[in-house]
Amino acid sequence: MKALFAAGAVLALAVVARAEESGPKAGEKAPALKAFGVVGKVEGKEADFVADRKGEPTIYVFVQAEEGGIPVGGRPAARFMKELDNKIGDTADKAEVVAVWLGEKAFDKHKEYLPRINMSLKFAKTSLAAFGGEKSGPNNWNVNPDVHLTVVIVTKGKVAKSFAFTSVNETDVKPVLEELGKAIKSK
Repeated sequence: MKALFAAGAVLALAVVARAEESGPKAGEKAPALKAFGVVGKVEGKEADFVADRKGEPTIYVFVQAEEGGIPVGGRPAARFMKELDNKIGDTADKAEVVAVWLGEKAFDKHKEYLPRINMSLKFAKTSLAAFGGEKSGPNNWNVNPDVHLTVVIVTKGKVAKSFAFTSVNETDVKPVLEELGKAIKSK
């Protein structure tokens, strides 16, 4: 019985450890990110957002969303994204955010919902896109579908750091922007 309990505890810890990892590893080249642009610099068509950013500092946010487009993290996730949009210009002039909504079988609903999110939150430096594939996101982005938000900092085409948030709010913006600042200075 003790062995069964111990095996269960190890398995539970392994699942928790995996849930805390999401996104590509630091130092890797940022993979192509093909998604449908809904609001922002690319609208009404599919684009490779990494290629469009041409190496400029970018924070990619992969949002696990319910079928209606609402982020799994709800209002706290929205506050995080709004605060990130408000503060990213303080870190670097050309830095922007690209938020990609994920969710199986919800692609069309996300395309309908994202303009409403933008009307509500009034993003200035954030583009919104929808990904039509798996909840694990585009190829080679290694998005963990059990994580509510995956945040990936990219500068000069390379991944500086990835964050996995299962619970998030506006206070989580500070460490993300600190890492962006470090990545910009180290290049």
